[in-house]
Formats: sequence, C-alpha cells, structure tokens
Amino acid sequence: MDAKTSPAVFDEDAGAAQETSAKGARRSRVSGIDRALQVIDHLYETGSPAGAYAIAKAIKAPLSTVYVIIDDLVEKNMLARGADGSIWLGARLYHYGLAYARSLDFMSVATHEMHDLCRKAGETVQLCGRDGDHMLVLAMADGPSHFQVASRVGTRVPLNWTASGRLLVGHLPESERIELFKRCARTSPTGRAEIDARTLSDSAGKAFGERLSIQVAESDYAVACIASPICDRDGRCVATISIVLPEQKVLSDENHYTEHVRASAEQIEKLMGWRNH
Repeated sequence: MDAKTSPAVFDEDAGAAQETSAKGARRSRVSGIDRALQVIDHLYETGSPAGAYAIAKAIKAPLSTVYVIIDDLVEKNMLARGADGSIWLGARLYHYGLAYARSLDFMSVATHEMHDLCRKAGETVQLCGRDGDHMLVLAMADGPSHFQVASRVGTRVPLNWTASGRLLVGHLPESERIELFKRCARTSPTGRAEIDARTLSDSAGKAFGERLSIQVAESDYAVACIASPICDRDGRCVATISIVLPEQKVLSDENHYTEHVRASAEQIEKLMGWRNH
C-alpha cells in the first residue's frame, strides 16, 4: 500500500514545489515592476530630473537595483538620461499619454471647447484636474498675447493655491474638505494663498455653488485665474476650465471673462450628457 502510494505523494509534492517556485518567480517579476513604477512615480511627483543616487534614496531601494532598472528603462526609451547623467521621463511615456488622451471622449470634447474659449477670450485657457492633494494641468491653449504663464501641461501645485484647486474639492462634504486642507494646504511663493483649512473649505463650497472661482496673485505674481467646474452626472467636479490672464485685466473687466468661462464649462457638460446632474 505504501509502495503504491509513494509515487503519488512524490508527484504531489513535486507539483506543489513547482507551483511555489512559479509563484515566487511571479512575485519577483511584480517586485521588479513595482520598483520601476516607483522610479517613474518619483520623477513624476517631484517634477524634475534626478540622479540615480537621489532616486534610490527617495524610494528606499538599493542603489545597485536602481542602476539596473534605470539602465533598462533608458534602453527602452521609458526614461531619458541627460548629459549630466540625470534621469527624466522618456518619450515613450509621452506617446502612451497621447494614446490614452485620444481614447477619452471627455478630453476630446473638453480640449475642443478649451480652444474655442481661447479664441473668444483672447487669453490662455487651461483644463485642470485633481491628482491627490494637488491640482494638475491636463491641457492648455496659449493665448495670442505675449503674457507668459508659468504653469504648463503637467504642472502640479497644492490645491489651496489655485481657483481650480478649490473647485475640484468643492463638491465634497464640509468635513472632508476641512480634513483635506488641513493635510495639504501649503504656503504659496507669493505668500498670498490662504492656508486656514476652515476658510479654504468655506470658499471651496461657496465657489462650487456659484460655479465660479477667482484667484489673483496667490500662486504667481501678477497672474490671475478665473475657473468654472465641469461636473459629471453625479454632480462631482471632475475637472475645471479656466482663463489665466494678467491680474489687471481681471480687475478691469471681470464679468466679460466670468460669463465666457461659465458658458464653456456648461457646454462641456452638455456635450457629455451631464447637464441633468
């Protein structure tokens, strides 16, 4: 009996060993992917090139491992190495981003309206979304003037610095807004951005209710922003459309711009079938 059952037991043990080995290999591959994503995420979150040593220290990974991952990603054009040896995001990621953007109906509709608003207002227009505790510039149409806007596509700034940032959380319950601003509010370069969580929560709720938020020189000197929320069918602000312009223009003719930006946000919602929220 034992002799007959031994081969079966052996085969079962061998199969279990092979399965364990395969799972271990999968875990190893996933670990490698996780490390690669940590490198890419670190560069994305900091928004600037970095050396291998700085990256390894930031993601708490062995320097030798990071060197291997970086070399592999550079070879595959996922990362790019500068003349000084610093590492930045590669062109392949940009192409992936473009392909993803093309697949989104919302971005197609919103980008078309963004360019229309740019022509009507004669100023730079941006589409912005939320990325955790930050506002992220998703798309941008440069106005015809020589006025330069520092925040380009991909720029991430704390939510309390911008008109769009407040709108993006305006639909949240008051308690959530307060806790969020307690965690993420930061002093802006101009020192004019509000940092008190309760005040920010109140202004975010009020701006969302009025479908309009205006900030003047809070994040950049002499720069103003007029934004309106783009809300989905559940009434959540999924993005904003905003006009970025010199602050003196806002002070001289605010109504002209506010009417345009509100109308553009409503048009995007209408085209997306969200106006019944």
